[in-house]
Amino acid sequence: MGDAEGLGEAVSARYWHRLDDGRLQCDVCPRLCHLRDGQRGLCFVRARSGDEMVLTTYGRSSGFCIDPIEKKPLNHFLPGTPVLSFGTAGCNLTCKFCQNWDISKSREVDRLNAVASPEMIARAAQATGCRSVAFTYNDPVIFLEYAIDTAVACHALGIKTVAVTAGYICEEPRAEFFRHMDAANVDLKGFTETFYEKLCSARLQPVLDTLLYVKRHTDCWLEITNLIIPGENDSDGELHALCEWIAGNLGPDVPVHFSAFHPDWKMLDTPATPKSTLTRARRIALSCGLRYAYTGNVHDIVGDATVCHGCGTAVIGRDWYELTAWHLTDDGRCRRCGTRCAGVFAGPPGDWGRQRRPISLGAFV
Repeated sequence: MGDAEGLGEAVSARYWHRLDDGRLQCDVCPRLCHLRDGQRGLCFVRARSGDEMVLTTYGRSSGFCIDPIEKKPLNHFLPGTPVLSFGTAGCNLTCKFCQNWDISKSREVDRLNAVASPEMIARAAQATGCRSVAFTYNDPVIFLEYAIDTAVACHALGIKTVAVTAGYICEEPRAEFFRHMDAANVDLKGFTETFYEKLCSARLQPVLDTLLYVKRHTDCWLEITNLIIPGENDSDGELHALCEWIAGNLGPDVPVHFSAFHPDWKMLDTPATPKSTLTRARRIALSCGLRYAYTGNVHDIVGDATVCHGCGTAVIGRDWYELTAWHLTDDGRCRRCGTRCAGVFAGPPGDWGRQRRPISLGAFV
């Protein structure tokens, strides 16, 4: 699709089929929404129009911003480099604790006033020195067609792609989606079916299936975020179970970010996560054999550092999203003992720091 063709209009969607009663079933995520003509799925952006499913947000965004890659968060993927970030509207989960609810819970598609083709996005990333483009702010699996077309355009210019996702996606679209992603941060929101059902109206197992698939069957670099909510998923038992599952099924080299909850959306009466809880979670992760565990959404220089599992040297120092120390070779080995640090490294680190720069893509038409 060209720069102007069809932007802002609904486009044909993939992954659906017709049921015997005449409804169409969306097969992108495990919700399997059954739609009559004119109805939208729970995500709000995938809809039935006549005899087909359409994506209503192709080429439309809530805005573009250049972020540090560490903000996604990705600590082991091209550290220090800028990433062009954008999202659309809607979500296929109903998380009561959503921190981006103004975007992900939006039912006003008309507010998506940043119009851009995949080619425009790729050119903007190249022109601004971004090493990658991130599909973020809301879950990219619901705008799968737009994300994949953008990934193809980015790869044609040597720009890598990043998915920030809850991983709630069915098997067939999962394979296509992650085939086009170079890195992903997957939200593992809790480790019980009760948590997912109560707070997200979803199920845990499809998320675990996504994590297993990405790690075992793709070349996509994987990191995990666990937002810890006081009284909901912060017990020692649940944290031990989560970390032991990751270590046993994904291996010790998958970085895990324990992130602090702050009161938002429909959980305004729940207190913010104490820093001590994140420190405890990180300690549990390390005790379970995970090599890279981080604290997030709090100022914690110790919890932000990447430590060599061979000799204990802090090979990457961080202060929020800014790199403060670098003791890796260009191919990611500890300069002290030579142990390989897991990740995607390509030469020296970037120096983008903690800048966050909103941009307009109009200059790149």
